[in-house]
Amino acid sequence: MNNRFVFAGKGRVRARCLLGVVLGAALARPVGAAADTFTFKADRMSGGKAVGRELTVLQGNAEVRSDNLLLKAERIEIQGEDNQFVDCTGNVWGIEEEKEIVFRTDRLRYDRKLKIARLEGNSTLEDKKNEIVARGRFIEYDDQAEVTVFQISVRLFKDTMVCRAEYGLYRRKEKILDLSGFPVVYKKDDEFRADRIQVDLDTEDVTMEGSVSGAIEN
Repeated sequence: MNNRFVFAGKGRVRARCLLGVVLGAALARPVGAAADTFTFKADRMSGGKAVGRELTVLQGNAEVRSDNLLLKAERIEIQGEDNQFVDCTGNVWGIEEEKEIVFRTDRLRYDRKLKIARLEGNSTLEDKKNEIVARGRFIEYDDQAEVTVFQISVRLFKDTMVCRAEYGLYRRKEKILDLSGFPVVYKKDDEFRADRIQVDLDTEDVTMEGSVSGAIEN
């Protein structure tokens, strides 16, 4: 039987049966339909601009800025027409300044046209505005849709709540987190498990579906 259980946050419970040498460049170029200001700097730079083989390699205190996104790493490769693809490795740190989203990862690849960032390795995304910290081995952040996918050893922290799963989908506008792959939600002394769990990160309501189990501390 497929049960559906809803745990209401903020102390409420409800249930229902359905349950150096610094090199710099500043370019204002159209990327897609919109203009995008692009700058970079580093201790060393190499590469070429042959058509179809555009490549710029930045090493040592490398830094790239693309509109509201700032990226820093030990090494950054910039490829493609209009510098579309940015590949960062080594102590990667970044911030989407307008939305106050901070990245830390082993490797980050960014498509400036689609505005999609892919984080690989030990990765952390912090949404400072919504006071959320999430970790995983693979994170894909879609800046335009404001949707983030987390995969492999996913952990999300907010206040006293901890969420664990193998897969997570975070819809930032709605403040909704969908978890699957052995998801577990810990909330203070309470524990919830199910096949699928949805968390409203604003109200802290927890909705569970399939093989529901849990423990609530009275």
